[in-house]
Amino acid sequence: MSKTSFIDLQSTHNPHRWYLNVEPSICVGPPGQKFLFGGVGLASAITALEQTTGRPCIWATAQYLSFANPPDIVDLDVRAPIVGKNITQARVLAHVKDREIFTVNAAVGERDSDQSHQWLTMPDVPPADDCPPMPRFDETTEDLHSRLDMRVAQGRYSARRDVQGGRSEDGRVVLWGRAKNGAPVDSALLAIINDFVPSGTSHALGLPAGANSLDNTLRIRRIVETEWVCCDIQIEGVHNGFVHGRIAMFADDGTLMATGSQSGIIRIFDPEAFRQRFKKDA
Repeated sequence: MSKTSFIDLQSTHNPHRWYLNVEPSICVGPPGQKFLFGGVGLASAITALEQTTGRPCIWATAQYLSFANPPDIVDLDVRAPIVGKNITQARVLAHVKDREIFTVNAAVGERDSDQSHQWLTMPDVPPADDCPPMPRFDETTEDLHSRLDMRVAQGRYSARRDVQGGRSEDGRVVLWGRAKNGAPVDSALLAIINDFVPSGTSHALGLPAGANSLDNTLRIRRIVETEWVCCDIQIEGVHNGFVHGRIAMFADDGTLMATGSQSGIIRIFDPEAFRQRFKKDA
């Protein structure tokens, strides 16, 4: 497999402006209602920041304001008001014409240090090759999920989110993930995989459910070469129609590469109506 970039972010004559063509291959959602995957938005902003400043991402957080749909073109404007010796404090405003889609605040940079350790450990789960594929929400079109190889190591997933068995005792899900095109694991791909936190909602509640992300925060520790990313997802709680969760992402050798967290709007699906719609669209 070739080591090509996962997202096709384009530069402009202005070094602080980038743009992203919203194609179905970076979108999710039911047939006829595709929208830009939130993790791709964060990934594109991180890429723009790293390319503009020449510094690696330390942390970045996205607030999602609106949806972008094919064939929109999202412009990303990079602002770096504080440029220090080692760290740049920056932000990205993403918009379609005058309509804001998401904003990202971030810090990029690095410092020399002899201290390197991790206290989180990778969960003891079967290797990716021994785990079943994560069912897709929509198997009828080529969207973002068709480009990712996601495996379920722990947790309840159903092809049509018809989850049974009541609430989970611990709200924990473990996935393995990689890009099918062989794209290397970098900050952008981790930002995309980080956005799978809401997918644990159905497992946690024991219902056919999902969530629309309100935010997406990624914190980079150390990125190493790895084929798979082990995603330890913890749904922490639900209340007032919202779900909150976090994730730890490990290389296949156990190295903690990044952590993340999200909040989302819970969507509960009627099982029979969902099955009938899926059957109609198939």
